[in-house]
Amino acid sequence: MQAVAVKQLLEEKLPTTQVEVEGEGCNFQLNIISDELAALSPVKRQQQVYAEINPWIADGSIHAVTMKFFTRTAWAERS
Repeated sequence: MQAVAVKQLLEEKLPTTQVEVEGEGCNFQLNIISDELAALSPVKRQQQVYAEINPWIADGSIHAVTMKFFTRTAWAERS
């Protein structure tokens, strides 16, 4: 599994979201930039992302995922 494929899928399925993916193989760190998702509870926003990547988790293409959520402003302001 390539990071670019994860990025493309999530940005296609969550159109108001920017995704920066780190990692390769089956372990990924997702930096998810979305004002809409950042406004949700931690469980709700993770559920939305997992709903899109669950087929890849189920078939073993993705083994481990960590997620960090940012508003667009917080992402732009990070050092």
